[in-house]
Amino acid sequence: MKDALIATITINPSLDQHITVDGLVIDGTNRWSRLHRYAGGKGIDVSRAIHKMGGRTIAYGFIGGPVGRAVEILLDEEEVPFSFTPIERETRTNFIITDSKSWRQTRIDAPGPHVSKSEFERFQKKMRRIRPSPDLIVMGGSLPPGIPGNVYYSIIMEAKTFGVRTILDSESQWLVEGIKAKPYLVKPNVREAEGLLGRELATEDDIIKAALDIVDMGVEIAIISRGKEGIIAATDKEVLKAVPPEVKVKSAVGAGDCTIAGLALKLANEESLSKACRLAVALGTAAVLTPGTELARKADVEELLPLVKVKRINPNRLSQIIAGQ
Repeated sequence: MKDALIATITINPSLDQHITVDGLVIDGTNRWSRLHRYAGGKGIDVSRAIHKMGGRTIAYGFIGGPVGRAVEILLDEEEVPFSFTPIERETRTNFIITDSKSWRQTRIDAPGPHVSKSEFERFQKKMRRIRPSPDLIVMGGSLPPGIPGNVYYSIIMEAKTFGVRTILDSESQWLVEGIKAKPYLVKPNVREAEGLLGRELATEDDIIKAALDIVDMGVEIAIISRGKEGIIAATDKEVLKAVPPEVKVKSAVGAGDCTIAGLALKLANEESLSKACRLAVALGTAAVLTPGTELARKADVEELLPLVKVKRINPNRLSQIIAGQ
């Protein structure tokens, strides 16, 4: 693996508290059997996964208060490099509750702290001074109060002035605004793609057409993730389908972020989209094998890699999909 540097941006990081209970009781008393704390947020998770796989990364974003300090300590323990912009308000805390009997999960996410105009301006100055310049910037997730809704658009446009490619992984209005800047790659899931395009994606052909439509918006690579069915990846030259082997899911938390990490690791090093999709699906699948918010283990990724099936969609089928047949 080459020595590409991948920077990540988490505008709304969190301290994730993962609670495991042995049979969740509604309207009753529950006692947890395990409690784990992790540094959370899309970009942070991507940096953690990249670091685990031996890649170079650094995490940027906002951090504040004792909870923010706890996030920094957790990242420091994992030896994940970071350079956060301090804010006055406290970093949010999210809760993930897993029932170990059913393996069903419930997330309770906080909106996040208010970020002032001066704090946001300090963050912008820091991003302009990144040295060495990263080969790729990954950004995504929700935005806390005080942050402009078009912040991803602004970051992507500014990155372009420095010749840096960007990956956007967000949803709803943040994805709609960000995609207007024509990032290098976007990775919505099916629900997020439906929201972006304003239509239902009920079949695989629908998803393929959606990925192609996103490419037509000016995005170089459009990835639509489909959970256990893998991903559809489209460019203006080809459409690929990558499918993982069947595995037992322990937790879906962080699977999408690990998928992004796999894409970033290969694409930042100028490797093929096919190889990027294979690693992305292997990493995403490895993530569901771990409990709570624990991310993919490298040994699991290496075991899964040869089991991921990557197929190029036949051009004749593509022509029929595009024609609406």
